[in-house]
Amino acid sequence: MRFDIITLFPELFAPLLSSGVTRRAYESRSVDVRLWNPRDHAEGNYRRVDDRPFGGGPGMVMLAEPLEKCLQAIRADRAESELAPLVLFSPIGQKLNHAAVQGWSESQGAVLLCGRYEGVDQRFIDRHVTAQISLGDFVLSGGEIAAMALLDAVARLQPGVLNDEGSHQLDSFNPALDGLLDSPHYTRPEVWQGQAAPEALLSGHHAKIERWRREQSLALSVRHRPELVAQARFAGGLSKEDEAFLIRLTASGTSEN
Repeated sequence: MRFDIITLFPELFAPLLSSGVTRRAYESRSVDVRLWNPRDHAEGNYRRVDDRPFGGGPGMVMLAEPLEKCLQAIRADRAESELAPLVLFSPIGQKLNHAAVQGWSESQGAVLLCGRYEGVDQRFIDRHVTAQISLGDFVLSGGEIAAMALLDAVARLQPGVLNDEGSHQLDSFNPALDGLLDSPHYTRPEVWQGQAAPEALLSGHHAKIERWRREQSLALSVRHRPELVAQARFAGGLSKEDEAFLIRLTASGTSEN
């Protein structure tokens, strides 16, 4: 898949593309990332890409024309029979979640527009943007961090990227966990500063370990994201054993270890 990034700060992406386990996806081009600076398509000595907003007010607005020319260059380079979606990161977008990431990870990619300043000329958005994505109800100084979040989440789902092929199957929000939060994790030493790792994890009993992790996943989800438990129940993802544990959990008022 291919992601073309429209950004005024392409240098911000260098650490993402060259660091960590997900760099395998970028190096192998299973996730092909290409960076485009609209300033390269702006006119005049100053290569201007923004101007003051009509009607007054603070800040600047990204000009439509350099973005248009940049997008045309991308379209010509992609030489697509079917145009890839143009995604804008904005507050009105759909919040990014695991299901959306899974969808993008199975797609042919997209063109990602990283807005800056007060935003992008609405006429460009109306003409070209086909999808909008939000990371949450807060404001960033630009869309680059949001684009990196999407790229990283997509890259780690690609075959051969993670050391353990099944690792992402147990991530929080994954369908393999019925969309619940992941359980806590422990490693050596068995006792650290007087705290022992849970006995179940040291037992070597696979069924017992699996059940402990499931109950911890349920307990964490009830405490921190109860709506995930409701969604799992509605989808038929909770077993009789799960429901019995939740009854005990509610009665005790605490998580069970």
